[in-house]
Amino acid sequence: MFESGMDVFAPQLEIGLKIEVHTTPAAFAQLESEWNALVRQSPTDTVFLTWEWQSLWWDAYQAGELSLVTMRGESGALVGIAPWFIETGEGGERVVRGIGCVDVTDYVDMIYAPEYASQVFAASAHVLCEHADRFDRINLCNIREESATLPGLSQALRTAGFEVEQVFQEVCPVIRLGGAFENYIESLDKKNRHELRRKMRIAYGTPDLDWHIVTPEDDLDRAADQFLRLMAESTQDKAVFLEDPHNVRFFRSLLPAMQRNGWLQLSFLTLAGEPTASYFNFVYNRRVMVYNSGISVSHGQLSPGIILLSYLIQHAVEQGYTEFDFLRGNQDYKYRMGAVSETLYMLKATLPK
Repeated sequence: MFESGMDVFAPQLEIGLKIEVHTTPAAFAQLESEWNALVRQSPTDTVFLTWEWQSLWWDAYQAGELSLVTMRGESGALVGIAPWFIETGEGGERVVRGIGCVDVTDYVDMIYAPEYASQVFAASAHVLCEHADRFDRINLCNIREESATLPGLSQALRTAGFEVEQVFQEVCPVIRLGGAFENYIESLDKKNRHELRRKMRIAYGTPDLDWHIVTPEDDLDRAADQFLRLMAESTQDKAVFLEDPHNVRFFRSLLPAMQRNGWLQLSFLTLAGEPTASYFNFVYNRRVMVYNSGISVSHGQLSPGIILLSYLIQHAVEQGYTEFDFLRGNQDYKYRMGAVSETLYMLKATLPK
């Protein structure tokens, strides 16, 4: 972000934080042993902010100039990370963004120990102000409505002289889980409850219809091939998405990394042994996150995507998970399954000319 190819140290603030701006990818290896411990402390704890996700995203896309800001307390402990980069657009405009933004990462935020929140926001605003000649504007996307970053960083930026606005960006429909699976079905409105039960009856009566979640003992490379084939078959938009080698590289690197940590839920619905639907989900902090899907168009009469979703929701209830999060997008099927929207915002800021 600030000086290509090297790390830059900003002056230590009166609040007692040592700030370091990392501009080379070697920073990920340097921070690996500390990163996830801080994520687990942070109120923003999500799989999308883990070291694995952030480092793999950067390795796959390298979408600009890395500007990873770390903050340490007086003891030297890592207490804050602002995982940012600068993207230069076709017109030469330089925009500060969060690593992961925007297409393949659903929640983007800062990472911080809660007792250091105000200091981390102030230090981050200080860094941006000190190096404002290096960028034209700030666009931090996919921040959840309840995140303390929205009011905290906004106020810190205003204090530093920035003009700030919070802009509605998108919704993430979520099902709150609790009780038995039948309680979930009963929570749906009459029409959707009837329709789901009808589809489930058809599924139960279909010979050779089965489903499974991929385990560490399964061939993950083969499962990845099957998922990507189904994903490309689902829609033209997904087929085009997978024509980009960066996207394929990211997905293929993400699958084993998530599995190693116990965060992967890759599932398949099969008919006579042939995959007909698949969901690429994450399980993290007792919540299921529905990241992407692949549905065969040749068995549409069975509604294979909805059937597999119903099995996964039942599994989530049985495992005691608290949420079934459909992530970004307001597609109708999510609401028919009983989801309620949560809101994402973009924090935008500029310095007056």
